[in-house]
Parts: sequence; C-alpha cells; structure tokens
Amino acid sequence: MTDRRSKGKTEDIAREFVARVKARNESTECRELLGCEVSSFEGLKSAKKEKHFTKRCPTFVQDAAEILEEILEHKQQSKGEG
Repeated sequence: MTDRRSKGKTEDIAREFVARVKARNESTECRELLGCEVSSFEGLKSAKKEKHFTKRCPTFVQDAAEILEEILEHKQQSKGEG
C-alpha cells in the first residue's frame, strides 16, 4: 500500500469517527459537551465543581472508544471479504 493511499484511508476513518461522535454527542469539543471552557480558570473551576470530569467525561470517552472499535471492526471485516 502506498503512503498516499494509506494516508487517504486514515483520513477517511478519521472523518467517519468525527461524524459518528458528533451524531451521538452533537459535538467533539469539550466546551460544547460540558457547557464550559475548561481551558480557562473559571471554566475549569466550574467543570470541577459540577464533577464533569468524573460524571460526564467518562461517558464521552467510552462513546469514542465504542465508535472507534465499531469502525475498526467493520474495516477488518470488509478487508476479510475483499
């Protein structure tokens, strides 16, 4: 497989991943998912106070892992069929 072809497949997987995460969670950006800007002192303080890092973030990480697993399993199955 050429580097260009490999890069194209990787980009396709990345686009599919982002699209599926957005479909499930409406965004891929922490500030939109959590409703606060965690890169600012006040936003981080708010996120900690609301316990977002222990209550909400694990769900987003789990969603991302599940989506990636589904994509990779599908690609592996497709590869076996072709």
